[in-house]
Formats: sequence, structure tokens, C-alpha cells
Amino acid sequence: MTLERCFRYNIEMKREQLKVEKRTVLGKKIKKLRREGILPANIYGKDIQSVAVQVPYKDFEVLYKEVGETGLIDVAVDGELRPALIHNVQYDSVTRLPIHADLYQVNLKEKITTMVPVEVVGEAKAVTEQTGMLMQPLSEIEVEALPTDLPEKIEINVEHLAAVDDQVTVGQLKIPAGVEVKTDSGQVVVKIAELVSEEAKEVAAEMAAEAEAATEATEGEEGKAEEGEEKADGEQTTEGDDEEKPASAKSSGEAKEEKKD
Repeated sequence: MTLERCFRYNIEMKREQLKVEKRTVLGKKIKKLRREGILPANIYGKDIQSVAVQVPYKDFEVLYKEVGETGLIDVAVDGELRPALIHNVQYDSVTRLPIHADLYQVNLKEKITTMVPVEVVGEAKAVTEQTGMLMQPLSEIEVEALPTDLPEKIEINVEHLAAVDDQVTVGQLKIPAGVEVKTDSGQVVVKIAELVSEEAKEVAAEMAAEAEAATEATEGEEGKAEEGEEKADGEQTTEGDDEEKPASAKSSGEAKEEKKD
């Protein structure tokens, strides 16, 4: 397929395009690329030879924020367009900038299996009326579809959830035509929980009891310490304490010796 035909094909399919260049810098030397604002990547896929490529950080980040890992894109390299998905984006633990990405080239006529995010739409009635809180135990589901049928996300409207224990399972999601869900249909995606669960109440009560016991113990120790200090006031001070106490605190015998001197 020529570049001109590939370009027309991309416009017709309305897919985003990522322009990359083949990469000759490999191994530890890729650190230099990153310092120059270049992201190292690899094109790989079934029955194709892996190709080392590179792309400007800014171009990659703009596209990745838009399509994520489920949006089909066309990777432009050496005059041809390769349909692909962005996979396995790695980040620097300090800067949080991407340091490597894989571009998974797909066959448009073969189904693929991947994870698709589930996005909540609207606000649950239980939340607006402050009778419960919305929880989302499952944020993505596994699906199988042709690359062109693969949804970027699955939306779930939660406005009808009004009471505690109301929920939506995977089997109740609205799935686009041509997409087969691999995740167990009985798994809970979203549900309404109590504002303060019984378990949370028990934990709070235990913490309060422990805090009260700790306070009582502290007060008991302080009381013993005060008694000890009162007894110590009537006893003779040690030689080391004389330097820190005023003359009035010295024993009468010491005072007589000073007077005699």
C-alpha cells in the first residue's frame, strides 16, 4: 500500500496517526534520547518482525491521552501505515514521564483480546440524596473483538442506583455489537454501599476504646510520677543536684558549714 493510499485510508477510517522514525540507538544509549525529549518504542505483533522506533514525547503524550490503550491508531513509519494499539507504557518512578512504549500491530481481520476501561456516567441517586456511597470494584473488563470494533471504553449510567446494595454487574453492561465480553458476567462493576458500614463502625469503636485505655494509662503514670516528686522534695538531694538547685534548697547542715567558713 502506497503512502498516498494509506493516508486516504486513514482519513476514511478517522483514526489518529502517530508518526515515528526507525531507531538505531539501542541499549543504555537510549538515555540520551530521553534527555533530548525522544521516547523509545517498539512495533511488534503476530507474525511480524519487531521494529525499534522513536517518537517525540509531546506527540506521544497528546495521542495517548486521547486514545489510551484501546484506541486503534495508525503508526506511520517508512512510508507506510500500520494499524496498532499502544501497550505497556513504562514510566519513570520520579519524573512520571514515559520512558518506553510498545506499539502492538494488529491484523484488522483477526479478533484480539484486551482490557477495556469502564467509565461511570452521571451521579447515583443515593449519592445525591446522601443515603449511600458509590463504589466501583471493577474498573475494566476483558473483551474480544476485531480491532475496528474495539471500544475505547464502556460507559455505565449510575443515576438509577438509589438504595444501599443496588448494583450493576458485568452482565448488565451495554456492550457494542461485535464485542464479546470475557469477564465473568456476575462480577459487580458498581454498587451502593452504606455511608458508614457496620465494619467501619466496629473499627472506629475499637480505636476509640484503645485511645481511652491509653489515656487512662498515661494519666495513671503521671499520677505516680507526681507522688514520687512530692516524696523526693523531702529527701536530701544528691551532690549532682546541688549545682542545679538554688541555695534555699540545700540542707541546714550545709548552710551551717558555709556560715562557719
